[in-house]
Order: sequence, then structure tokens, then C-alpha cells
Amino acid sequence: MEDLVSPRVRQLVHRLASRLNPQDACRVVIGLVYLRIRAQAEPLEGLDRPEGPTWPWLVELGKTSQQLGPHVRKALIHWLSPALMPADAEAGRDLVPRLPATVDEDLRGLVRAIDKVDRVGDLLEQCLRDLSDSQAKGGHYFTPRDLGTLMVAAAAPQDRHQVLDPVCGSAGLLVEADRYVREQTGLKPSLGLTGRDLHAGTLQIAQLNLSVRGIQADLGTPIDSLAQPSSRTYDIVLANPPFNDPSWGSEVSALEDPRWPGMPPPPRDRAGFAWMLHIAHALAPRGRAVFLMADGAATGVRPAEQAIRQHLIREDLVEAVVALPPGLFSHTRISCCLWVLNRDKSPHRGWGDTDRRGSVLFINARRAKERVPDTRQWRLTTDGAARVLRTLAAWRGSALADGAHGHYEDEPGWCRSRAAEDIAQLDYGLLPLAYASEQDDGNDSELWRIDDLKQELYGKLEEAHQLDLDLRRMLDAL
Repeated sequence: MEDLVSPRVRQLVHRLASRLNPQDACRVVIGLVYLRIRAQAEPLEGLDRPEGPTWPWLVELGKTSQQLGPHVRKALIHWLSPALMPADAEAGRDLVPRLPATVDEDLRGLVRAIDKVDRVGDLLEQCLRDLSDSQAKGGHYFTPRDLGTLMVAAAAPQDRHQVLDPVCGSAGLLVEADRYVREQTGLKPSLGLTGRDLHAGTLQIAQLNLSVRGIQADLGTPIDSLAQPSSRTYDIVLANPPFNDPSWGSEVSALEDPRWPGMPPPPRDRAGFAWMLHIAHALAPRGRAVFLMADGAATGVRPAEQAIRQHLIREDLVEAVVALPPGLFSHTRISCCLWVLNRDKSPHRGWGDTDRRGSVLFINARRAKERVPDTRQWRLTTDGAARVLRTLAAWRGSALADGAHGHYEDEPGWCRSRAAEDIAQLDYGLLPLAYASEQDDGNDSELWRIDDLKQELYGKLEEAHQLDLDLRRMLDAL
């Protein structure tokens, strides 16, 4: 069996992207995967089935000398339009780019590769990763699979929960939520999935990603989530907003916006703080949220930034903050944290048996990383992610994967539970390293220390560059 994401297959995808553009190439590849999955689900499809062009028909056509591009486009429009836009099938033509003769050989190679394997999920994931890397500098990156899995498991959605991702990108976190509940229950989930994003092209990729997997979700039309408070509440909110986004705006006056009642609005030059309050406002009475933030959200010293963290602590909304390894995103070396918000930390079903009101769990997982083979990219280790989830479960008093209940204890250098009063004494700083810092036991590797310092310096340089751009914009506006 051929390795689907072999260098040859990736080369074909990259060549297609260079001849079209990364988003259009991703649409075509996801569309071909969708047709292949339909063929697997309906193995009795005939070559001349009257309903329209089929996958076997496309495979046979690829063996001839006919130009393949127009036929691929015809097949994708036919099948994707009703799947994505049943009320306006003609609009589906905008989803599929025109495919000139210059991409024919690449298309033939992709059709052959996809047809030779039973599982095409690896190619789909790789396509989304490559698209994320290509547009990451513009802030349109997607959440890596390992982080998405950790985020969803930390949120622990239950069947029939209403789940929101207000900046959904490729809908990867919604896909992970569906997968998590499916694995927990062994049944097709009955989740209410909602995704929102500002960019129309990204929403189309999200629609394709969900349709390929047979997942239903409400993605709506392109919208800036921060412009308006959510009109309803959700059981689970998952989000990976752009790090250190230098600007944001609200269509609601600061005095009337329910997301920051009785307090100044978040800083206009740091959208992360607006995202935190936007997400908190969207939570149901027992709602939970898991999102990623650059370290600056936990350490910012400006009065408005401290006031927002103080508000979250006083309202007892912060359940946990996890310091993640640096370098997990290909486009930035800025360190980030995983935040867990919870409107109800009292013992209850679906969360845990331990009363954690007035407390926050800090986990220092900075060293839980490993190199992605044959690359310079880092990823979260499987053992590190599992340890984070075990610690969180033990702190909550919830059952582990094997059904057992773990016993929570503070571990020097790894985790520490602190009361709100202790956090107030540190000016409401929420960086886990301030509470669960590494202990120097004489066995630490000098290479680890050097790498940690390098990654921290890279992050500071990126932050300095962003501050420089902000200052130049402010001076230009004078």
C-alpha cells in the first residue's frame, strides 16, 4: 500500500498550489478526497450513473489523453454544490477554480494516488497543514492536530452540547469535538456545532473539511466575531485567535457592550484581551472554554490588561492555565498558553467531584515537546499531552481514561493549585512559570536551558517587531 503523504504526493499538491494558489489547490484536493469517500460509501456506483459524474468515471478518464481539468471541475461542482449550498447550488461554482491544461498532469497524479488507498485522511490533514503554513503570516493559520486534540479533551464536550468556535479557520476544532464525542460514546454525535470566521475563502475550506467527514455545522456567512457580542450562549467554546493581533473593533459602544460591564474596554492594540472577554460572555451557566493565547495575555502589565485578568479571577472564571512549549506553530516562535475557563467549578456531572471554586490550576508543560521527524518544527509530545489531561482530571476529581480517579497533588516544576488570594498578591499574573517553575536539581540539561532561552528570545524579538509596527502606525496617524 502506497504511503499517501509520500514526497511524490506532496510534490503534486505543492505544484498544483504553485500553478493555482494554496487555497484553490486545497479546495481541489479536498474535493477529490470527498469524491473518493463517496465512492467508498457507495461501492456499487457505475461509470455511467445518470445522477452525474462519479469517481470511477473520473479515474477512467484520467487514463485517457483527454484534458482532465474541466471534467474534474464539473465533477466537483456537481457533488459539492448541493452538499455545501443546497439552497443555492449555482453558488457552488465559486468554490471550484478553473483548472487550465497546465495542471493536467498534476491532477492525473493526484487522482491516481487518491484512488490507490483506502484511507485518505492523512492527505487531507497534510493539505490543511500546508495551507495553514502558506497563509500563517497573515494571521490565517489553523490549529495543529495535536493541540486541537488536547484542547477538546480539556474542554470535555458531552453529547448534545452546543459548541462554538468564533474564529474557526478550517473548522479543525469542530472536527475534533465531533471525533472526541464519537470516541467517548461510540455513537454518531448529536452536537450543535457553530463556527464563525471573517474570511470567506477560509469558511469555504471549513465547509469542505466538514462535508468530507460527514459533519453538520452552522458556519453562517463571513463575520467579525469581535464586532458584536454573541447573541446566545454555548456549553463549550473552543478558539485559537491570531496571536498579538494589533487591532480590533466593536460595533457596540463601550458603555453598552455586555462583554465588559462596568470596566474599560480591552486595549485596541491587543485583540487577545477582547477575545478572552468575548469568549467568557458566550458561556452558558455551566459552560467551559479552552483557547490559546500568547504569553503576553498572562503577563501584560498595563492597567487595562491587569484589570481584565483581575475581572476573570474575581468572577471565578479561570479554571486552568497551561504553559505550552514554544515553537509549536511554524510561523512564530512566540510562547503561548492554553487557557481553560469555567463558569461552574463546583462538583457536578460531566466535570468532576472536587469543589475548585476560588482556585486555579497552573501547569508548566514547557518541556513537553519533540521534533517533527525530518523537519525543524516542534510538536507537543503524546506523553506530555496525556500528562496534562491526567493532571487536569485529578484536579477536577473526574475519571481518567481507564475509569479510575486520580489523586491530585502539587508537583514542583509541573503543576500547582493556587487560591485567588495568592494570585492577587502577584498582581493577577497568570503565567504558570510564576507558580510552577522548573526546579534546578542539578540534572537539567544545558541544551534544554539554551534552547528555552533561544525560544524566549525569538519570541521577544517578534513582540518587539510588532510593537515597532504599532508605534509606526500611531506616528503615521498623528
